[in-house]
This record gives sequence, structure tokens and C-alpha cells, in this order.
Amino acid sequence: MTLGDWLTDVYVFVLASFLGLELIRNVSRLLHTPLMSLTNAISSISLVGSIALAGEGDKTWVVVLGTIAIISSSINAVGGFLITDRILKMFRKSK
Repeated sequence: MTLGDWLTDVYVFVLASFLGLELIRNVSRLLHTPLMSLTNAISSISLVGSIALAGEGDKTWVVVLGTIAIISSSINAVGGFLITDRILKMFRKSK
């Protein structure tokens, strides 16, 4: 790993961290439990990191692991948002 690769990894990590923090901050705590928001943010950070990993494409096993990570983190993020939507429907008044 060269210094340029290391700096790129640090850049992606910092960018993903800020993205996760912004996701947590913009979600009203009255609407979501903090745990659900944190889980969705972590899944989003994992998704960004796995896309960066799979995008390098230097070695086949890295691309395979990155693709598996993309699928896993996407399922986790989408599932978290679906559960949050279901929780929000529980608080709506029925007509």
C-alpha cells in the first residue's frame, strides 16, 4: 500500500464519517429511535466504504468481497429504513 492509497482510504473514511454524522443529525429524534438512526448511518458508511473497496478492482478477491459488502450493507440500510417507516406508521392516526 502506497502513501497515496493510504491517503485515499483516509479521505474516504473521513467523508463517510461526515456523511454518517449528517444523516444522524438530520433525522428528528422524535420520529426515530437513536438506535435505528445510528444503525442506518453505520450501514450507509459501510456502503460507501464497500463501494470504494469494490471500485479499486486491483484483485479479484477484493472485488468479490467488496460486492458482497455492497449487497450486505444495502440490505441492512434498506431494511432499517423500512423498519423506520413501519414505526412511523404506528404513530399515525387511523382514518
